[in-house]
Amino acid sequence: MPTVDDDLPSGLAPEEFSARIFGTAGPRTGAGLELAPFRGVRFVPEVAGDPASVTMPPYDLIDEAAALRLLAGGGHNIVRLNLPRAAGEDYGAAGDRLRRWLDEGALAVDPDPALYVYEAARGGTVLQRGLIGGLGLRAEADGVVLPHENVFPGPVRDRLALMAAANANLEPIFLVYEGGGDAAGIVDDAASRPPLTEFDADDGLTHRLWRITDPGSHARVAADLRDKQALIADGHHRYATYRALQARHHAAGDGPGPWDEGLALLVDSTRYPPHLGAIHRVLPGLRPEDAAEKARKAFRVTDFSDEESAIEALADADGSAFLLGGGGTLHLLTDPDEGALARCMPSDHSPRWCGLDTAVLDHLLIGALWHVPENENAIEVVHDDPSAAIARARRTGGTAVVLNPLKVEDVLAVAGGGERVPRKSTSFGPKPRTGLVLRLLDPGTPERP
Repeated sequence: MPTVDDDLPSGLAPEEFSARIFGTAGPRTGAGLELAPFRGVRFVPEVAGDPASVTMPPYDLIDEAAALRLLAGGGHNIVRLNLPRAAGEDYGAAGDRLRRWLDEGALAVDPDPALYVYEAARGGTVLQRGLIGGLGLRAEADGVVLPHENVFPGPVRDRLALMAAANANLEPIFLVYEGGGDAAGIVDDAASRPPLTEFDADDGLTHRLWRITDPGSHARVAADLRDKQALIADGHHRYATYRALQARHHAAGDGPGPWDEGLALLVDSTRYPPHLGAIHRVLPGLRPEDAAEKARKAFRVTDFSDEESAIEALADADGSAFLLGGGGTLHLLTDPDEGALARCMPSDHSPRWCGLDTAVLDHLLIGALWHVPENENAIEVVHDDPSAAIARARRTGGTAVVLNPLKVEDVLAVAGGGERVPRKSTSFGPKPRTGLVLRLLDPGTPERP
């Protein structure tokens, strides 16, 4: 598996880059699904402040305005480490700040290796509960950790520069697996005790964290997970970065080390089924009137003046359907032309893949009808909230494309068949809160009070 560094060509297609970075071969560091205990790094509230004021959503959900609000809200917010450019700093400065916060006592390293139980709840309802640990990195060919989306070189290079400068994993990725075994009982038993950390955040959720330090429990979790398979729900670019950093260390002759694992939240989907939302698109360079007119060549187009009614009609639509917004009128696209689909869909994908809404969007609408390049600059994304996507399109004079969420069974079937859904097809949630626990990559984490 190739090293990713500053001279990696940026022009690689997502499919080729993803095949290289996820890899058909790599360092053999273990077998089966592994989640290793580690000495977590956590904020000290007496020094850093309330956990709600120093944590944040995952970095790729934070736009510039949100980053500025986080910067204004607290001097120790994790955004200063995870998105230092928002504060006008480079990644080297973020690494220096991490070490300074450790020295000042704003962050502290837990004394014993642990697996951490993380929970997100709304009111009295637990929405998600799982284990945070060091995920053993595996080549895709091993069939243990399954990606379901392609990745781009730019975001991987960006996260690699930060991870190398900080020498740390600053936020967990999110995976799901079909469990129901011993690990699930250990998780729920830990969550029956008073939490290590508990706070209400501005996302409307209560976040809780527990610590499992018992080596016997660690061994039971390891035994239960060994034969399981996990799907990356969120964090493909960060998992690719873990793989790239691992390859870099092994190429340098560093041998086995903490770079053979990456910080991850692993959720038993049989116990706590994830929410699967849509990821909407915003195309700033495409006027909504032009988008609708070109779409008429291959879709039935129904116009709406009321946003709520239009969104309800999209949810009720059968088959592939999309809602275009950004101007005064919203346009519902339904009933794509079968001939047009057959002409533009790639022949090397399964019928299930070709029927995904995001595949139809990418190949028929964005590619064949609109001729918009597939890159992270021409197409912006908005998770879950259709109104936010439409509002962003109106601000830019562009077009929002609102989608229905994919079905979990379709995502699992596509990934299990060795395919990947189109990029930015899924928004699994709730996503783990960034800043609850960090993981240092120093081979010997220093003892600190």
